[in-house]
Amino acid sequence: MGPQELRAALAEARRTLAPHLDADWSVPAGPLEWSCRDTLAHVGHDLLAYAGQVAALPEDGYLPFDLTVRPDAGPGEVLTTALACGELLALALAAAGPGARAWHWGPTDPTGFAAMGVAETLLHTHDIATGLALDWTPPPVLCAAVLTRLFPDAPPGDPAPVLLWCTGRAALDGRPRRTSWTWRAALRG
Repeated sequence: MGPQELRAALAEARRTLAPHLDADWSVPAGPLEWSCRDTLAHVGHDLLAYAGQVAALPEDGYLPFDLTVRPDAGPGEVLTTALACGELLALALAAAGPGARAWHWGPTDPTGFAAMGVAETLLHTHDIATGLALDWTPPPVLCAAVLTRLFPDAPPGDPAPVLLWCTGRAALDGRPRRTSWTWRAALRG
């Protein structure tokens, strides 16, 4: 995974959310306690944090900065901010060599940060779409790539429902909805 998959996820988020900027973004984002607006600000925060990690390559922790989105920023401004943060991550990924390693609960390569960026974008777009009562499912090709990189023990099946199950958003073929989960971005061995 790399910048091209991240940019595809960002384009999907824009395509899905931009037509609904006049909706009530104060409602909860699907199963989350955050509002749709705050969930989108969280996406920007995480994408910017990942970009910082890939650019600085710290070995033992996260850089001490956070994205703060002004409380008066409307959904359109928050969407633009999140997409800009995603583009910063895409640029950092494009500049990083394959041997680069940065901290995310262990040494993580650029493909891990790309996969996390795609996952954050797709999953939270799904949460927001659910909150706004939109019928949207993450693209299977991107979901499959996320599953391969971050959830190597995922069960077989249609990638979008499997990713939603892996991240505690839905039940799956007789498997109850997960209440706890983690992804594996750091490289082992």
